[in-house]
Amino acid sequence: MLIQLRTNMNVPDIIIAIDGYSSTGKSSFAKSVASEFSFLYLDSGALYRGVTLYAMENGFIDEDCQIDLPALSAGLETLDLHFEDHGDGSQTYMGSRCIEKEIRTLTVSGKVSPIATVAEVRSYVDRKLREFGKKKRVVMDGRDIGTTVFPDAELKIFMTADPMIRAQRRALELQAKGEQADIQDVLKNLEERDYIDSHREVSPLTKAADAVVLDNSHMTMEEQLIWIEELVKKRFQC
Repeated sequence: MLIQLRTNMNVPDIIIAIDGYSSTGKSSFAKSVASEFSFLYLDSGALYRGVTLYAMENGFIDEDCQIDLPALSAGLETLDLHFEDHGDGSQTYMGSRCIEKEIRTLTVSGKVSPIATVAEVRSYVDRKLREFGKKKRVVMDGRDIGTTVFPDAELKIFMTADPMIRAQRRALELQAKGEQADIQDVLKNLEERDYIDSHREVSPLTKAADAVVLDNSHMTMEEQLIWIEELVKKRFQC
């Protein structure tokens, strides 16, 4: 359910870049912000997950996360990942096929970070995102939006939360989809992804110097929206 803003705001044409750790609710927060501000929502993580699914289905990554880089790089030249909105929110497509549900599984999650370390993959995703961001009035979430994709974004937010709370949130998401989710397995997966994302050579996960930190460990979505409303009002005098 959408929460209405408390005051009328004339939000300027800006890019809002939201980075942070896995399962901090970046996507839910970004979608809600986009809806409230009438911005376009773009999920960079969905594109990385899409590339991961593509690599898995074509045998470009094995069970040990060893990547066939030449084959994957060649495949990216013709891979068509994009977003479509048919009235039910933005959905991720590979060509004409909707892959929104497939890219959210734990199996895909376990291989996203290794794929995301590949320079060619990051270049592919960054190019796609910049195409969408040319007209501004967009909200993007990911791990390097404010540092690499849009370093000049007018508003940057870095989201964090307690690791166990993040694991509990992720487990509930998986269970809601009918998947088995052991909390310790989920926590281990999140910790591994945090380490890989923060230590990769290409565009590591890090807080931009001018980003505002949002720790939502004990915040409702309504409280988070009130928080960003006040931030935007103060910064842009709207």
